[in-house]
Amino acid sequence: MWKPPQRIKYQTTVARWPTRDEAASSQLFSPVNLGSVKLVQRTWIPAMVPWRSNEAGEVTQDVIDWYARFAQGKPGAIVVEATGIRDIPSGPLLRISDDRYIDGLKKLADAVRDASEGQTRLLIQLIDFLNIRKRPDPEKYFDRFLVITPEHRQALALNDAPEAEVRQALASLSSETLESILSAREWDALQFGARDRVTDMENPAVAGLPQTLPPLFAAAALRAKTAGFDGVELHYAHAYTMSSFLSATNTRADGYGGGAAERMRLPLEVYKAVRESVGADYTVGCRFLSDEIINQGSGLDDACFFAQAFAAAGMDFLSLSRGGKFDDAKQPRVGAAAYPYTGQSGYECMPAYLSDEQGPWGRNVEPVAKIRASIREAGYTTPLVTAGGIYSFDQAEALLADEKADIVGFARQALADPDWFEKVRTGYGPDVMLCRYSNYCEGLDQKHKQVTCELWDRTELDSQRVVLASDGKRRLIAPPWTPKP
Repeated sequence: MWKPPQRIKYQTTVARWPTRDEAASSQLFSPVNLGSVKLVQRTWIPAMVPWRSNEAGEVTQDVIDWYARFAQGKPGAIVVEATGIRDIPSGPLLRISDDRYIDGLKKLADAVRDASEGQTRLLIQLIDFLNIRKRPDPEKYFDRFLVITPEHRQALALNDAPEAEVRQALASLSSETLESILSAREWDALQFGARDRVTDMENPAVAGLPQTLPPLFAAAALRAKTAGFDGVELHYAHAYTMSSFLSATNTRADGYGGGAAERMRLPLEVYKAVRESVGADYTVGCRFLSDEIINQGSGLDDACFFAQAFAAAGMDFLSLSRGGKFDDAKQPRVGAAAYPYTGQSGYECMPAYLSDEQGPWGRNVEPVAKIRASIREAGYTTPLVTAGGIYSFDQAEALLADEKADIVGFARQALADPDWFEKVRTGYGPDVMLCRYSNYCEGLDQKHKQVTCELWDRTELDSQRVVLASDGKRRLIAPPWTPKP
């Protein structure tokens, strides 16, 4: 079993911040095209879920304030959090599953445009996810949830006993005996909570995903265009439906699983449906994994194959992440759901200063560089977005100069200081608040609490203008920055 690395304390240092003139002549602050959309600089804030919507999945004022605050830093692009394409309850996560969401999304797009003075392009990440349930109380699991089968009866020698007796007998067994009697999926449901997989072909809803998902994604993308977003990012990464189709663990035998070409069939069909919906002059890209970091999962060779196919299909950008899977997630407590950023794959996705000799910085840089080289060798110029532990100008500029990426993503660093981009561009780099990579923010996300940063969330709490988190102990957005004369 994987264990988190031993604590190694790192000092985040920056060798040099550029002068204003140096920033103006840098690659980082030069323009790049994503299809029909032009970014004024090659900086990017990847999608992060801040838990600021409501149970209806609507754009609240807290959502608008969150993204407007990032927009004040004027990055090249902001990607709005993973937004659900199905019209089903999903907690305080944004949805784009019905036309009733368009007005709220339009207000969000307008707010970002105003706050950035038109400098920042806004995309929205479209996601589908399968059912997942919380880890059950064992008593309730055996009393209500477990479907009693002939195999259970035979193992207990209770072939003709009433069902209640079988349930009671199972509940009384030791863990070791139970694991030998329950099926692998039943045991997993007891230990982690039941969740659907794309290989559950006995489930009609899962078997029918290749038919249901393309029109759902296409309709969501058209709503994004109608609401005034500059583009959409298809979520093909981490623990969710589309990534699961790409995964080498996808063994579907219906032409949508098995070999790499079959596994990417649905992602390409989704893209085709989206493109037909929004037209050739609208920006569409995807976020997928350079490596799943799980046993028998997809690796870098698969990612290169996928990238070439996505580029050939006409995607306007490719954004790379890594890991973040349910397959190796830590067992949740009873009453909680599994969190896909707790095992080794999750650690590779969001490493902290509890790390190995490399530390939490740039762990995805070289894989992305190889993927970029592979699509360039195939003759495609599709821009690639790299991200993960990037906090300094020198880091970002070197990635572009060395042709390891075309756009640089700042997630946790942008959360630590939304003004990073303007501070560095205008010669105020020494004023940047550097991310500590303690994953304080990730801990809040895991508990489904409103995400903030420890560097600023206790600042000026007594101000009447500060909006507090629901716990009343933290501010929801970073304090404003005013350049020193």
